Amino acid sequence: MDTAGIVTLLQESIFMIVVFSTFLIYGMAKGRYALINVLFALYLALLISIKFPYYNQIVQGTGDSSAVAKILLFISFFLVGIILFRRHIPGDDYEAAFHKIGKKVLLAVMATVLVMIFSFHALPVTEIITPGTPIQALFASQENFFWWLILPLAVLFFV
Repeated sequence: MDTAGIVTLLQESIFMIVVFSTFLIYGMAKGRYALINVLFALYLALLISIKFPYYNQIVQGTGDSSAVAKILLFISFFLVGIILFRRHIPGDDYEAAFHKIGKKVLLAVMATVLVMIFSFHALPVTEIITPGTPIQALFASQENFFWWLILPLAVLFFV
């Protein structure tokens, strides 16, 4: 692969790189239990946002920014989930940044997988930014949505 091909691939996958980097930095700062709380909060936010009955009333009158309003509402569900799980699954607050870095990277990858499949199947993220075709080939398939959704839960059994 030449340099132009690598640059094109990076441009197409910048959203995924930013999401992964955010989760990894958060995990290094707060510990791996914080990333486990993030995974559970993502599942909770998906569950609530899929069946949330007041999207139309909240998004009404926002015009073109309805996608942004839905994403912000999902993020608010996600943050409430983090607070909820943090209270009940506190974990180790004094974990060093590079302590068990492999597990932190794996958990950050799993959180990124959840965000990417939510972007294609549950949230209107693709209306705001357009991930490239390699990412679409991975996460946009309706047949594989269930398996991508189960993968982080399976990984939690081994971490």
